[in-house]
Amino acid sequence: MAGGRKKHVTETFRNLIAWQKARILARNIYMVTKGFPREEQFGLVSQLRRAAVSIVSNIAEGRGRGTKRDFCHFLMQARGSLYELETQIELANDLEYFEGVEVPPLLKACDELGRVLNGLINSTQS
Repeated sequence: MAGGRKKHVTETFRNLIAWQKARILARNIYMVTKGFPREEQFGLVSQLRRAAVSIVSNIAEGRGRGTKRDFCHFLMQARGSLYELETQIELANDLEYFEGVEVPPLLKACDELGRVLNGLINSTQS
């Protein structure tokens, strides 16, 4: 450890692939929703952004709780928010809000994150 600094649990969440993927996904959601209609600012834009932030935040919070049971609970919360986000992406796509944005890569990122979360959930339940 650099400088004899003790490694804290709160530092280790950054090493989780699930957290890294969720952070990138949240950033991308913020970027793609900038072009949504103004009237959706407090509707679908807000919902998409909150769901995306919830995923990455729940992973970090769960890791910081210190027990496998709590971690698993927060991972399941993150997975629920991921499913919510995927549904909102589909709805925004149906409404043709993603002007010039490729939706399949967003959904692929959601799918990949879901697989990572499922693996992490399964490993914490064992």
